[in-house]
Formats: sequence, structure tokens, C-alpha cells
Amino acid sequence: MTTPTFGHVELRAGAYADSVTLLQVSRAVQGLDGVLAAQVAMATALNIEVLTEMGFEVPTEATTNDMVVALRLADEGALAAALAGVDQALRDANRRPEGSSEVAAPRTTGSALRRTAGTPGDEIVVVSVPGPSALVEAMDAVDAGRDVLVFSDNVPVEQEVALKRAAAERGVLVMGPDCGTAVVGGLGLGFANVVSPGPVGIVAASGTGCQQLLALLDHAGVGVGSALGVGGRDLSSEVRGASTREALRRLDEDPAVELVVVISKPPAADVATEIEAYAASLATPVEFALLGEGRPDLTAAAESVLRRLGRDVPAWPVTGEAGRGSGAIRGLFVGGTLKTEAQLIAAEHISGQDGGHSFVDFGDDEYTSGRAHPMIDPSLRLEHLARAAADPATGVLLLDVVLGHGAEPDPAALLAPAVAAVDQPVVIAVVGTVGDPQGRDRQVRALVDAGAEVHLSNAGATRRALELLGDNA
Repeated sequence: MTTPTFGHVELRAGAYADSVTLLQVSRAVQGLDGVLAAQVAMATALNIEVLTEMGFEVPTEATTNDMVVALRLADEGALAAALAGVDQALRDANRRPEGSSEVAAPRTTGSALRRTAGTPGDEIVVVSVPGPSALVEAMDAVDAGRDVLVFSDNVPVEQEVALKRAAAERGVLVMGPDCGTAVVGGLGLGFANVVSPGPVGIVAASGTGCQQLLALLDHAGVGVGSALGVGGRDLSSEVRGASTREALRRLDEDPAVELVVVISKPPAADVATEIEAYAASLATPVEFALLGEGRPDLTAAAESVLRRLGRDVPAWPVTGEAGRGSGAIRGLFVGGTLKTEAQLIAAEHISGQDGGHSFVDFGDDEYTSGRAHPMIDPSLRLEHLARAAADPATGVLLLDVVLGHGAEPDPAALLAPAVAAVDQPVVIAVVGTVGDPQGRDRQVRALVDAGAEVHLSNAGATRRALELLGDNA
């Protein structure tokens, strides 16, 4: 018999907090006595859909300017304390330490630039605001002659073109929009792994693709001096490699760089040809890791980099052993490039057909509007994992876990119990280095103890998932 519970949903009109803050608030409230589930989020279409699927009834008048507080409680008597907990968690998230002499952060890029006027001009401006507001902030940085990393997603492509055209006129570099990873001067920005400096420079139109290469090279003992993210659309027919050219030019001028690697999701074919021709004119050799039909996967590209540097190619680690499955692969990814790579490998394995397999990138714009990226907030993927495990057509579950600064501090804490609860074999690519703050080896052990088979190579994990299905793949 199901134990009755009490549900409560309220709208707070005009209240706003960013998605990471609301994730922290939700977790704090969920830890209170009598609270079975808590979701505090902005009322975007995606968040309303998720709340509805969780069994909450969100008022039809909700708009994106409203904050939704949705609580499932053991009984109605816990409501007052839970709402007080929401209010306290919101205050705590916005409070500076008492007596702090910290100066309030500037509210715009322009005010930040005025505050730093007269300082050397090699600082990078990081823009992380809702996509529709990103152009104004990033253009302020470009107009001031500063390089800019645009972490924001959901930026219209025509705005990206205009921003990068202005950057080219001023000789500055725009990393992004939707630039998730960069390493500049040894400093990691966004979701960056901990790596040693070394002879490789990376130009990445892919955040998690860059992280996969960082992880593989680190395991092989090869460091990376710079990884310049340029945004996932930079090699599209609209943007035409504007930032890729500038990044290549800079790495070519860096005497510490012996080999440059260009990484991208499948590019526009003519743009790839133009960039390859430009790279051929440089003094520094360039290796291309451009995903696409008939092209090498990222692990093969990493092995090619090692051979060009005269280094040995190691065995890529695999821990644990999953059993066989019957049905289709359900790929649930937080990394868009890792999802694309897996999809390409599966299609190649079965001659271009989908074979009933499905692959989802929870970091895609449609899933992140009004929500924290799934590398920070795993809740949406965990819900889909439970649904996929309940589907009798699911034969193997294929996932990625991406470590590094900025990512979830302990992804295995929530994922391992979810993996232990499913009946199908689970194969996971853990993309990270031994220096990452989450403790890569500890994460791997927890997932293996839960029953998963864990790979460092996403390509290797995908091929293993296909192998586990045997003739059913």
C-alpha cells in the first residue's frame, strides 16, 4: 500500500535566482525533516514539464518570470518549516559573509571594465548570463580590446557572427558562445580538467570533446599548455571558423606549442576544408580531430597525437565488467560531443541504421534553458535513467561522467545508487584526470561497486556497449 503524502506548489511572481543557486536551494530544502522531494526553479517550459512528470500540478498562469516552489512532504504539518527552509536557503545563497570587506561584484561587463581601467590588457572577460543578454556584455569586452569567454548558451547565431566579426577587427579572441571548457596560461575556465603543462595546444569547437582529449593525453603522460574553446558553432557554415583561425594563429606564435589539435563536432565540409588549408600555412603542425562519418573518433585522434609526438600509446583503462544485454542502447549523456561520437560509432557499426538505439544530450540548449547544466545538476538525467531502465526494450545503458572544475563535486554519490537499482548492464565513460577535484579513481570505484563497467575512452565504452548486445546490436 502506498503511503499518502502531501504536495504543495506555489508561484513567486517576479522572484529570480540563477539555476545553480536554485539547485543549491532545492538540495538544502530536500534535506529537511519531513521533506520527501523539493524542486525550486524558474517556471520555464522545460522545468514545468519536469515538475509535471514528477506529479506536481503547476498553475497554468506560470510564466518564465515566476519562481516555482514545489514540495512533496510526509504530511501537511511539515509545510511551514519547509517554506521557512526555502526562504532561509534563498537568503543564505545571496548573503555575503558578515563583516566582509568584499566589494560588491560589478553588475555589468562595462562597469567591471571601468573598475579595471589602467590595468594590463591581457585579462579575459568571462560572460555567463542568460543567452539573450550575452551579446551586449561580450561586445563591451570586445570594444575594450579584451579577449572574452562566453559561457552563455542560447545565443542566436547571427549575434555570434556579429560578435566575432567585431573581434576580428580588433584582434581579440571570442571563446564561445556556449564555450564550456578552456585552459589559458595554465588556468582552467569553465568545466576544465586538471592537467600538467606540455607541448600540445588545443583549439576546441567542443567542450567535452576537449575534455576527452585532455583526459586521454594526461593518462599517456602528455601535458597541454593551452586549450582555447571557440564554441560549438564556430565551424558551422554561418560562423565559418572565425575564432578557430584566431586561436590557431595564437598557438602558432607560442614557442611552447609543438603540436596543435583542432577538435570539433561534425563541421560544415567546406569550412573544414578552409581551416585545413589555413592550418597548412602555419609553422606549427596541426592535427585534426573533426568528428563525422568516416572520420576517426576522439580516442583514435588522441593516439595519432601521441604517435606524432613520438610517445607510446597506452592501453586505455577499463574497470569492472558488465554482463550481456538484449535490446537497444539507451545513451544518456551530459556531453554533446560524447553523445555525437557514440551515435556515429553506433551508426557505423550497423551500416548507418539506428537499430532502435537512442542517444540524448542533456546539455543541449533545449534541456538547459532555465536549468543548470547536467554536469552540475544531474536530476533530469537521473529521471530519464529510471525511465529507460523500466523500458523492456532497453538492452544496455550507456552514460558519461565528466569531471573537472565547475562540475558536480561528487557525481557518483547520486549516480551509483541509480546504477545499482537497474537490471540492465551499464557502461560508463568517466572523462577526467587523476588531479580532478572529484577524485577520478574514487568515482570509478563507486560506479564499479554499483555494477557498472567504466572506461576512460568514450569510444571504447560505446564499442563495448555494442559488443554486449552481440547479434542484437
